[in-house]
Amino acid sequence: MTEKIISDDGSFHTEDEAVDLSATTAEGWVALAFFWLLGATVLYQFVTRYVFNDSAAWTEEIARYELIAVVFIGAAIGVAKNNHIQVDFFYRHMPAKMGRAMSTLTDLLRIAFYGAAVFMTGQMMAKIGNQTRMTIVDLPMNIVYGVCLLGFAAMLLRSLQVALVHYRRGYSVLERPESTMQDR
Repeated sequence: MTEKIISDDGSFHTEDEAVDLSATTAEGWVALAFFWLLGATVLYQFVTRYVFNDSAAWTEEIARYELIAVVFIGAAIGVAKNNHIQVDFFYRHMPAKMGRAMSTLTDLLRIAFYGAAVFMTGQMMAKIGNQTRMTIVDLPMNIVYGVCLLGFAAMLLRSLQVALVHYRRGYSVLERPESTMQDR
């Protein structure tokens, strides 16, 4: 018999599942830290603007850069879980060997893309040096680009791990959409 959520007397009964954070990746914690910094910055901006009627000018710029950090570091989480947007329609209708070859090509192209992004971001950072500054806060823009480089590097490492998992188990989520990265 299944447990009732609402008992005969009309009381609501439910229990939360235990929270397990052991599977949270390093980039997940870093993205969470940037998210909380973003929240604190926006709260400070709100308070100075609407409570004290004297808006802190730096908060908008810093919040923008913190959001960029959340996105670039957080994207590595999607790569690690291999749950970015993908089209698996054609894989259902092509021969298995062709599907395997195409999914391997997809893994290799993903690795090449993130590798190129790391390389080009590093090149750009070297070219602009510390001469380009943030608009309001007098800090080098390379701090922001460095976070983007870190995010791309994490995505590159995670895409290498995902490709290795796909190679070892002999299929990818493109070929078997019902599978996940935990199905090793």
